[in-house]
This record gives sequence, structure tokens and C-alpha cells, in this order.
Amino acid sequence: MENKLQSSNEDIISRIRYLMNEMHLNQGQFARRVEMDATNMSKHLNGKLPINDTLINKIAVNLGVSREWLRYGKDLPFAKDGAHFEPGLINVANRDLVPTYVGTPVYDIDVAAGCSPRAMMFSDDNIVGNINLPAVAPNCRIVQVSGDSMTPIINSGDMVAIREIESTEIIFWGQIYVVILDDYRLVKYLRKHDDPSMVILRSENPNYDDIEVPRSKIRQLFLVQNVIRIDSRL
Repeated sequence: MENKLQSSNEDIISRIRYLMNEMHLNQGQFARRVEMDATNMSKHLNGKLPINDTLINKIAVNLGVSREWLRYGKDLPFAKDGAHFEPGLINVANRDLVPTYVGTPVYDIDVAAGCSPRAMMFSDDNIVGNINLPAVAPNCRIVQVSGDSMTPIINSGDMVAIREIESTEIIFWGQIYVVILDDYRLVKYLRKHDDPSMVILRSENPNYDDIEVPRSKIRQLFLVQNVIRIDSRL
């Protein structure tokens, strides 16, 4: 059993090295792209640590790689539902044709630049493609914005690359965040409140009033890193 497991590890390691070669990444760069400690990545690739589901999932989610290919060598490295796209293709006339390509994952969910009660789910089933842009970090997630409260900074239909903040205790005041509450997910500026237990959610559009929210009610916080605007006239 141990020899069989080791053989399986070696096959997966070979496919990981193939990805590194295709993406022109060294070991440290690859580790950063999949959000993993470089030392542990080295141990995995040298056979000192077994290839586990955590590593496979990190590679699949962050790079858009097929799990079937990575685990068993089946299918194509970047295949998704049997579809094939040329690298870098973005068809703005049909949003269903978002390419499966290495880069930052795009989720089929939206956040409201207003107030719209919905649950936020960053599950693999919601990934519809990947965007590979030098300015967008691979550890971000890309979601679409609906509503006009942040116009003209962020328009309805724009996409934003967001990075999760581990603690709501440290907030960069005046920056734009996606704020997840029990019943709402909102895109707003975060401003300091006179009461340190509260925060102010402020819109860019002056037609929207400020919203005062207790810090304790914030379930998740994501810093908006980039705004991605696709010109559908092309």
C-alpha cells in the first residue's frame, strides 16, 4: 500500500512540475500563487510530505486546474465541463463563455452596491472561470457588483477583485470593502465612527445615506483590490 501511495504521489508531483514549467514559475512563485507556505511546498515536491486534498484543492481553486487531471491524469489540465477556450479569451458578448485559465477565480455571485439580501457562497461550484491579469493577485476572488450606490467608482455590472480580511479589528479607514452581514452583502467605504464598537458604511453616490453598523454584526470583510470593467461595446 505504501509503495502504491508513493507512486501516486510521484505522478501528481510530476503533473505539478508540469504546471510550474508551463506557467514559467519557480517553486517559490508557484507556492505563492496557490497560497501555500514555500517550505511545505518544497517538502511536498520532494516527497517528504504526502500529496493531500488540501494541496490539490488549493491548486485547483487558485489556478483553475482540473482536479481529475491533477489526481489521476484524466481529462485536460484546464478543462471545465468538456469546454475548450483559447488562453486569454474573454467573450464580452456572452458571459457564459468566460475562459477556464490560470489566474484569479471568478465566482457566479454578485455583491450589492445597495442592499440585497442573499447568501455569499465561495464554493467551487460557483467558479465560472478565471481572469489572468498582472494587477490582480491570485489570492483574490472576483465577483460582480450590482446597484448604483458606488457609481461612478464602481458601476453596476463591474467586477471587483476582493481579498478576505482575517480580523475586523484592523480596518483601513476610507478604503472600499465588501461587507458581509447576516442578511446583506454590501460594497461600501468604511469610515470611522465616534463609537469604536460601530462602523460607518458610506456610498459614493450622494443619493444614498450612511449606514451605521456594529462591528460585531460584520460576519466577513473583504478589501476591494481592483475594479474590472468590461466594455461590452467591443
